[in-house]
Amino acid sequence: MSLGDSTDAIAVRVPGKINLELVVGPVREDGFHEVSTILQAVSVYDRVTVSTADRWSVHVTGPYADRVPADDSNIALVAAKTLARRRPRRGKLEPVRIDIDKNIPVAGGMAGGSANAAATLLACRELWQLDHVDNDLLEQVAAGIGSDVPFLLHGGTAIASGRGEQVTPVLGRGELHWVLWVGEGLGLSTPDVYAECDRLRDEAGLEPPAPQPSEELMTALRRMDADEVAAALRNDLQEAAVSLEPRLREVLEAGVELGARAALVSGSGPTVAFLTGSQAEAIDLSVGLAANGPTGDIVRAIGPVPGAQVVQHTRTPPRPPVPTRPSPLGPVTD
Repeated sequence: MSLGDSTDAIAVRVPGKINLELVVGPVREDGFHEVSTILQAVSVYDRVTVSTADRWSVHVTGPYADRVPADDSNIALVAAKTLARRRPRRGKLEPVRIDIDKNIPVAGGMAGGSANAAATLLACRELWQLDHVDNDLLEQVAAGIGSDVPFLLHGGTAIASGRGEQVTPVLGRGELHWVLWVGEGLGLSTPDVYAECDRLRDEAGLEPPAPQPSEELMTALRRMDADEVAAALRNDLQEAAVSLEPRLREVLEAGVELGARAALVSGSGPTVAFLTGSQAEAIDLSVGLAANGPTGDIVRAIGPVPGAQVVQHTRTPPRPPVPTRPSPLGPVTD
């Protein structure tokens, strides 16, 4: 950018998610598993700021910054470049600088990377003034980047099918109170957990049917009844995650002993989500886990919450040119 150029910046707040149900079906021809999952966006947020720049870059701060790549492999940067290529109208677009304030756990089953990608897509559409890019195209781009990205554009509670990219909202009233346990150094890779799930099924001689969402959980979520939801929570990857990281079993049991209505590993883990019946119960459980539970970060959260939202748009006006002053000696001549 030249000296007189202005700088635009768009800040987006985006939540993490937990899986209330994850039903894993057979492997598809493309190598992914057919899944049916019910997702809920919860009040653990990253803040992503996208601004005009001379070159593409990504910068990460926050408690989990050291676990996020700051190079071309960063999923938020991939999202920005993909949208630039896929937009219907051609023409030069300015590169962007992406700043991520990272508070969603990394490799924790809460889709923190997908959240950053969703936030970046929304911010870039606003920054580049791509009003002609409709929601369908934005969601197509999102689905091509990662299976949780389309959901985190919207948030709330939703059913995701296929490999997670087909999203249908679940309508309900009320809120659920969660306590999240995040273990230090317990990163589980999603491919490893799915592979372990396949191994355990093969060992047991199980052939999974096509996955379907449970009517019991759907009914419970329409009322957001904590006890009904607790009875219907399910994660087909939980056994595999515990098999790869046995300490998770201790965490799950500790939360239930301390009063959680239910406990489950979120997605491929290792974040563990405890459902409580109220804010007061969530506070009590948080205190109990901190005092008597396994070592880990403990976060209280509410769900459902909206997905990615623009929270700030700043514009730095161009700097005025420096006035030229006439020489006190008058015009210079040869």
